[in-house]
Amino acid sequence: MEIHKAEFVSSFTAENQCPKTGWPEFAFIGRSNVGKSSLINLLTGRKGLAKVSATPGKTQLINFFNINDRWYLVDLPGYGYAKVSKSRQRQLAGMIEGYLAKRQQLALAFVLIDANVPPKQADLDFINNMGEWQVPFALVFTKTDRHKKGVHQADNIAAFLEALSQTWEPLPPHFLSSSVTGAGRAEILDYIAQVLRSLPT
Repeated sequence: MEIHKAEFVSSFTAENQCPKTGWPEFAFIGRSNVGKSSLINLLTGRKGLAKVSATPGKTQLINFFNINDRWYLVDLPGYGYAKVSKSRQRQLAGMIEGYLAKRQQLALAFVLIDANVPPKQADLDFINNMGEWQVPFALVFTKTDRHKKGVHQADNIAAFLEALSQTWEPLPPHFLSSSVTGAGRAEILDYIAQVLRSLPT
């Protein structure tokens, strides 16, 4: 898939405020600071389209981007650690669930996982929630360009998939990505194109 147009549309605080065009939507979500904005910029080829921040929890709204006047890329708030109050965390959790559980235009969600850390229960719990909400999803393991001493990315990924296999059969599709090297971009965009072709017209 080639992306010829990628532009910010608007931000929303609830699912019922989101665009009514009926275009398919592909949502991106993960724990705070997982590299979501960097991945979105990589996929769209638009540096700075999504705001990248070193501060976890920067995204606190449902952000819509128009892609090729055909589908929306949706940037959701991260889950897990963020420097916000408990009440704000509950609000964000409600916003995320409201979108994922109710949004009829949602074609697929990409759940981002940091390849540099062992499996986190927060990620596994969130993915199990996706099952309860009946949301189709794929996994993207991020930051695969990093090579720190003592960090074994392949082991982390294998351990995560093994943990997931305890509750999921078959396992969801998964991709390895790096916003630095560009790894995974073509594969993820090809998968989006495949999903789009499978949707009823």
